[in-house]
Amino acid sequence: MRALALSLCLAFSAPCMASEAELLTFDALQGWVEDDHAAALEAFVLSCPRLRDPEWQSVCAYAEHADPDPRAFFERFFRPVLIGGRENTLFTGYFEPELRASRERRAGYDVPVYRRPPELENGQPSLSRAEIDAGALAGRGLELGWLRNPAELYYLQMQGSGRLLFDDGSVLRLGWGGQNGHPRRSVSAEAVRRGFLLAHQASARSVRAFVGNNPQEGRALLQHDPSYVFFRELGHHPARLGPMGALTVPLTPLRSLAVDPAHTPLGAPVWIERGAMRRLMIAQDTGGAIRGPQRADIFFGTGEGAEQAARRIRDDGRMVVLMPVELAFARRTGF
Repeated sequence: MRALALSLCLAFSAPCMASEAELLTFDALQGWVEDDHAAALEAFVLSCPRLRDPEWQSVCAYAEHADPDPRAFFERFFRPVLIGGRENTLFTGYFEPELRASRERRAGYDVPVYRRPPELENGQPSLSRAEIDAGALAGRGLELGWLRNPAELYYLQMQGSGRLLFDDGSVLRLGWGGQNGHPRRSVSAEAVRRGFLLAHQASARSVRAFVGNNPQEGRALLQHDPSYVFFRELGHHPARLGPMGALTVPLTPLRSLAVDPAHTPLGAPVWIERGAMRRLMIAQDTGGAIRGPQRADIFFGTGEGAEQAARRIRDDGRMVVLMPVELAFARRTGF
């Protein structure tokens, strides 16, 4: 989900982009001793099959087969690395939405949710949002379902995954299926620029309401963002598990983190300090708006409660990457 840069830094030996790094001690992590390290270890082990570098494979082998004391495991095999120096941190939240939908196009449900066209190559610019809205993909059998409001589709695309709830009680779970190669633009900022909303009103909820109440102007507003996300059906993914992230492993509420893989290796444990939240999370996802070494999106879970919690998050703090010992020292020296 939100996987726009998966091919870049799939937890190799070091982040791709050079940035300032400082080696810390575990004593420098506020609240480290009090955290539930077993929960973090459980999420970390899910990522291990996707970590290819030998140093990561070594720590994964111990994590999966030696039944370690969780806190001792992290302290023995990892070292905390602050990447990005004293750059300001920004934490936001995301969730897996649940949306009423129809399997067929009908009155009140006329916004298609598309699977990825087979000719699309990720990263290569393709049809824009405006062209797709105008019907460029219509009639090709790519529809997974139909929504009521183009804003619902837009925010489903921002989250990168979701569940479609049909009238017969069935549920279709969607995962990230591709992106059209166009850069993302802020619809909230554009709504302010066009005079539709005041600056202090420019939230996702307000934009969604505006689009619902003003269909023509709302659709044109959304087309300011040419980026378009496609989906795939997760037919065999158990409902009890979280959605699939960029590492194609299930996300764990309040333990999975979306990061910029140009700075933070996917699969790495990441210690976050955000207000009263001090916990070890795992970098298992990416996002179009997640850019920089001190930028992260916290996964809150599925449904309305998770949405309400995620929408409230826009906080500063600090994030520290835990890297295998050898890589931590290499990262500090610019390896």
